[in-house]
Amino acid sequence: MIKSVFLAATVLGLANACQNAVAADGYEISGQLKNAPAGTVLHLSELASNQFVERSQAKTDASGNFTIKGASSTPGIFQLKVDEANQVLLLLDNKTHLQLNGDAKSLPTTYSVKGSKDAEVLRQLTQVMQGSKAQLEDIGKRYNAAGQAGKADEMKTIEQEYYAIQGRNTAKVKSLIRRNASSVVGGFAVGAFLNPDEEFQFVDSVAAVQRKANPNSPFTKDLTARLEPLRATAAGTQAPEINLATPAGGTLALSSLRGKYVLIDFWASWCGPCRQENPNVVKAYNQFKDKGKGFTIYSVSLDQDKGKWEKAIAADGLTWHHVSDLAGWNSVAGTAYGVKAIPQSFLLDPEGKIIAKNLRGEALTAKLAEVLK
Repeated sequence: MIKSVFLAATVLGLANACQNAVAADGYEISGQLKNAPAGTVLHLSELASNQFVERSQAKTDASGNFTIKGASSTPGIFQLKVDEANQVLLLLDNKTHLQLNGDAKSLPTTYSVKGSKDAEVLRQLTQVMQGSKAQLEDIGKRYNAAGQAGKADEMKTIEQEYYAIQGRNTAKVKSLIRRNASSVVGGFAVGAFLNPDEEFQFVDSVAAVQRKANPNSPFTKDLTARLEPLRATAAGTQAPEINLATPAGGTLALSSLRGKYVLIDFWASWCGPCRQENPNVVKAYNQFKDKGKGFTIYSVSLDQDKGKWEKAIAADGLTWHHVSDLAGWNSVAGTAYGVKAIPQSFLLDPEGKIIAKNLRGEALTAKLAEVLK
């Protein structure tokens, strides 16, 4: 999914970067907004340390015209905002000179920009997100309603519909970024519109291009820093070894399970979402444990209380392999796998290589059905 925390809320409205030398001594944004009475205030804020800091304001005239000027020696992310529902993101530097028009009452879906290729790329990315926004909101409502009515089969169908839409969105986003991989906007967009954890290989390839094309860009530096801790558990890599204590005493090494498909499942007895997901994991285990080359689960608990850990294993019917160092969030295994939240899982092939991450519910069942034929 398209996930950067601050961008998840704002990525549905964007705009530009530029090579136009008209405004070589600073950026300039001018244009006209419909449904913006005289005196409508436009706020221009710059992203700094994961928050937007206001840099300037402008007011529309009686015809909705406006002009905002400023300076940014290096490309930066700015937010042009009418109100919370009507805002766009702009990539600005001292060579940016843009014409931006739209409807102040529905800015993300109506705005247009002229003056840079990058501005158009960002507009297209915005439209990808806007195009499915209403659908996804409707799916969310239907899913919740089905859950409240106890209609499990309907929930699964709706979930599949959701993943299908997300898959199409991701494909469109990757296509746009691939065609602009060496531009500054490509470096920004790959981190803003894609989840590096889920699309590591693609994001890493763009980061490599960015390090050559734009080595001093803050987006390149940020992207490189975000990718490094994910490298050890990227799809296709050998899973880091784990060798921790079992509830019965002694230790069990992850590598001892080679030859089967293995789901490493990070969880804890105190984790509500983990306990809610456990019935799905139990079902998958029972369905696939004897199929093909075989399937097993290696659960790593982030508990600190052994009694509560063992009680949860029995209560939830988790009849597979369990280990823990009872160190909570300081678990050596959790640290090795970069676990910051649970439940979190990694599916390994019989050679011990990671082939998928964070599969839940029907997604886990579908993947196991694919590999355990």
